[in-house]
Amino acid sequence: MAIYGIGTDLVQVSRVAAVMERTKGRFAEKVLGPDELRIYHARRARSEVRGLAFLATRFSAKEAFSKAIGLGMHWPMTWRALQTLNEPSGKPVIAASGELAKWLAQRGITAQVTVTDERDYAVTFVIAEVADQA
Repeated sequence: MAIYGIGTDLVQVSRVAAVMERTKGRFAEKVLGPDELRIYHARRARSEVRGLAFLATRFSAKEAFSKAIGLGMHWPMTWRALQTLNEPSGKPVIAASGELAKWLAQRGITAQVTVTDERDYAVTFVIAEVADQA
């Protein structure tokens, strides 16, 4: 595999909280994919703080991924087309859908992602890879 691109993003959790307040919660609906949204609601029901941390990490992952693939937030990269989910082991994985999934497949791009959060910040690092050309 060869590196196609890398991306990193740092989000201040209080800024995400402020956007959620300003949009009366619609920000989560706009940014999260369907599986992420289900997890967000479940975590938020248990703990407002953990729900907000989940939202911040997933927002950060979308930003970092968009940088790694070199598109920024431009079609076919959309908020809901990319989800960061977890394997049973807890390892975060990228799941693309729709036009973004097609765009990635056409280029043979896969990605590795890591996310972390503390009380004030969420950080994501993404490495986008392509198969070596023989």
